[in-house]
Amino acid sequence: DFVVRAFTVIFLATLVIWFLQTFDTRFNVVDSSSQSMLADIGRLIAPIFMPLGFSDWRVSTSLIAGFTAKEAVVSTLAVLTGTSIATLPQALSGLFTPLAAASFLVFTLLYTPCVAAIAAVKRELESGWLALGVVILQCVVAWLAAFGVYLLLGLFV
Repeated sequence: DFVVRAFTVIFLATLVIWFLQTFDTRFNVVDSSSQSMLADIGRLIAPIFMPLGFSDWRVSTSLIAGFTAKEAVVSTLAVLTGTSIATLPQALSGLFTPLAAASFLVFTLLYTPCVAAIAAVKRELESGWLALGVVILQCVVAWLAAFGVYLLLGLFV
């Protein structure tokens, strides 16, 4: 039962991410991901991550894609930087300082799990509002922990 429900939720979330990265706000197919609705949303939320050391829209966009599955963060960064997975480390060195990379890793590890896990939380709590509260709490805890890492490690750099 979980596998069927998880697949359904992941499939729907993947469709939403595909739609957001394929079309612009006028529902035209985009030539580049940087012109998509997903990139616009990434640009909108990017300032939230500035205190953590990473405020590039591509990074925040990859975190949005990470709601489908955490593995999508890396592949989305590869697509948005126009590189392959093999050459991604060189591209990421332009997006992150070592300090910002540590902060990003902490945030990525702690922010809300994939949509399938959120759906399971919703089913167990029997409330969409409580599940949303869990998601928000996890994101806030992840932000605070990443900010703490950025501040603490910043003292030694």
